[in-house]
Amino acid sequence: MTDRDFTADSNHNRGGAPGNVAGSVGEPFDQISRAARDAGAKAKEAASEAASVFGDHLKEILDKQIGRNIGAAGVFAGSMKNAASDLDAHSPVAASIVRDVAGRLERFAEDFEDETVEQLARSASDFTRRQPAVVFGIAALAGFLAFRAITIGSSETSSPSIQPTEPGSAA
Repeated sequence: MTDRDFTADSNHNRGGAPGNVAGSVGEPFDQISRAARDAGAKAKEAASEAASVFGDHLKEILDKQIGRNIGAAGVFAGSMKNAASDLDAHSPVAASIVRDVAGRLERFAEDFEDETVEQLARSASDFTRRQPAVVFGIAALAGFLAFRAITIGSSETSSPSIQPTEPGSAA
């Protein structure tokens, strides 16, 4: 007797058709599988909604923060102009440079005052495409300054000596 004959014979002895037992056993599995798929889809939909709401809230907070910081850049530009006026008497060339930088900072603050995070990212991306050498130079300068700050900070920190001191000497 082959495996096929044995399976058919055992199903026949139970009083059902060969496919009937498998169908009755498979039905609960199908229902469980369907319920799991439905639960997974609902969880995915809920997670997507939560992420969307969180993302919108985060964008709103970032937009407010950027607006405040750009406003502060405008105030700083005004302070730089006042400093340039004070510098005029001692160094007209330095005053001119400070005034020029302040003007550029002020224009920057005016241009980007009402921009959203997405608009600022788009502007930065466009600038990077137009001026890749400038962006690379700024990144290199920032890296150099960060490296210097780290190396200077680590050389200023000294650990106490672990050498034993003489009993009568000052520690």
